[in-house]
Amino acid sequence: MQIHEFGSPDASVVLIEPIHTPDGMEQEASMIRDLSGMDFRLLAVRVDWFRDLSPWPAPAVWGKIPFGGGAPETLERILKLTGEPGKQYVLGGYSMGGLFALWAACRTDAFFAVAAASPSVWFPGFAEYIKANGIRTGRVYLSLGDREEKTRNPAMAVVGDRIREIHAWLKSQAVPCCLEWNKGNHFRDLEERMAKGFAWAMKGMDP
Repeated sequence: MQIHEFGSPDASVVLIEPIHTPDGMEQEASMIRDLSGMDFRLLAVRVDWFRDLSPWPAPAVWGKIPFGGGAPETLERILKLTGEPGKQYVLGGYSMGGLFALWAACRTDAFFAVAAASPSVWFPGFAEYIKANGIRTGRVYLSLGDREEKTRNPAMAVVGDRIREIHAWLKSQAVPCCLEWNKGNHFRDLEERMAKGFAWAMKGMDP
């Protein structure tokens, strides 16, 4: 498992994010620091985007690569990065990484919060899964671009309806949560969207 580290190695706040590439992570870390005003260690974990982040196998929705259902194995590896006494952990991700973070929040209470920026909640069966299994983390951040649900891809066009559904359900369960709408489509301002999510998720932590 290849890990890229940013921030302070000794910080009590540890942010964990599955990534496809480390490009832009220095910028993201700088934005998180500016927005949160807190010290942190950021662990960016390299993954296979289609194989490692989906909670169960599913057909391809763009291109020809299907989803491999490797999330359980990925979570097992990531949990080995947690558990140090005196540390608080936040799991965050973008797109499929955001879906993975939300799914992981149904499986473990190891994280203080999760930050899901533009998460792929259009993924088949996921909204039903999260409501059936519940959330085991203390805070949930959600965001979406205001153009994302306007895609011509019918499988992904439901993303707006699904994220509203999940947000409403979280509120009904009294889970501290946020749904933030950003300008643009799925590929705009990735680092800024993640930084805003992590900064919100860190609220309420011990400084």
